[in-house]
Amino acid sequence: MMRIKILLTIACSTLLMSCYAQLPTDSTADKMLVYQLGNGGWPKQLEDKSVVDYALPLTPELLEKIKSTKDLHATFDNKATSREVVYLIKAFKKSQNKAYLKAAEKGIDYILMAQYANGGWPQYYPDKALYRSEITYNDDAMINVLNILQDIATKKNDFEVVDPAYIKKAEKAVAKGVDCILKTQVKQNGNLTIWAAQYDKDSMLPAKARNFEPASLSTSESVGIVRFLMRIINPSPQIKSAIADAVKWFDANKISGYRFDRATDPKTKIKTAALVADNTSMAWARFYDLDKNIPIFGDRDNSIKLKLEELIPERRNGYAWYGSWAQKLIEKEYPKWLTANGTK
Repeated sequence: MMRIKILLTIACSTLLMSCYAQLPTDSTADKMLVYQLGNGGWPKQLEDKSVVDYALPLTPELLEKIKSTKDLHATFDNKATSREVVYLIKAFKKSQNKAYLKAAEKGIDYILMAQYANGGWPQYYPDKALYRSEITYNDDAMINVLNILQDIATKKNDFEVVDPAYIKKAEKAVAKGVDCILKTQVKQNGNLTIWAAQYDKDSMLPAKARNFEPASLSTSESVGIVRFLMRIINPSPQIKSAIADAVKWFDANKISGYRFDRATDPKTKIKTAALVADNTSMAWARFYDLDKNIPIFGDRDNSIKLKLEELIPERRNGYAWYGSWAQKLIEKEYPKWLTANGTK
């Protein structure tokens, strides 16, 4: 009898292993499971500051680095965490491998846990060193998170697969996030403009990050914020005003007939960043003074320059100081949204 039970147990185990082995897998998703930290988030860098790269094979040396990476490295910067959650949801939708869904939902738990009471998200959580605890729109960190939560709330972009219990949580988090966005839109003489890249988590006032990222109006991030707000179904008058006034600011401050490029000097072969004439394009500086709406440029020594040419070569050529970020928004996206939603 005992022998039969043992044989049955072995047979069942073999069958389960066989079934698991036959589940469709995704090599990148599998690596994301390995990189996921204990708190549910993902790092952009490991403990030794090496960049997370899912193209790399999981060698014993790399696995040891991943294992030694602490939860403090969990972040929303450079698409970390949001990138993995989106990818794993799509991988689950395709493969039905529940390990991917479980990891994605753990990532969603981390996102919800990291939100401040005022509705904002920090760049890192739980690390509060330097500027990492600031409310961070920079590089779309907070907007990437809000887009995920909005997808959960509206069952869009494959997020209908998550546990329905997340819907109410996502709706609440999105409402708080929108409230934070509306409260942090910068006013000049009572008029709404656009947003800064980061804000003090307590005062909710614009704040600096790295030396070359001053407290300022930030165009690239503000375009992402407007696009998120335009996703809101049945927007309130306050949301409509936020969108309309931001677009008005972009239109008033565009630099028509130019694009940002890095041209190569034919003699020195050195690439130098500069605005280049282009009658099909319009451009905006990355940062503008909070009061005067003039372009400003931050240098490594914490100084603020008024001309791109005044920056040291490394900073001048190593950052996106201008871009056409709002061109499509002004020419196509906003008119389409306006047709669907009307004025204030």
